[in-house]
Amino acid sequence: MERLYAKASVSISDLKKNPSRIINQAEGSPVAILNHNKPSAYLIPAEAFEALMEKLEDYELTRVVKERENEPTVKVSLHEL
Repeated sequence: MERLYAKASVSISDLKKNPSRIINQAEGSPVAILNHNKPSAYLIPAEAFEALMEKLEDYELTRVVKERENEPTVKVSLHEL
C-alpha cells in the first residue's frame, strides 16, 4: 500500500456525499482522498496550503541565491541607484 501523508482518509464517493462533514471532521488536519484505495488527492486547510506555498517560494529563492552566490559582484553607490 502507498504511504499516506495524512492521519485520516476518505473515499471520493464519501467526499462527494458530504464534503462539509469531511472538512469539519478533519479539524484542520489533512485528509487523503482515496480512489480504489489509493491516494488520488489531499484535502488540506487553506492555511496549511498557504504556508506550504510560502515555504516552496522560500526554497526557490534560497536555490537562486545559492546558484548566484559565486557570481561576480558590481559595486553600486546609493547615489547611483
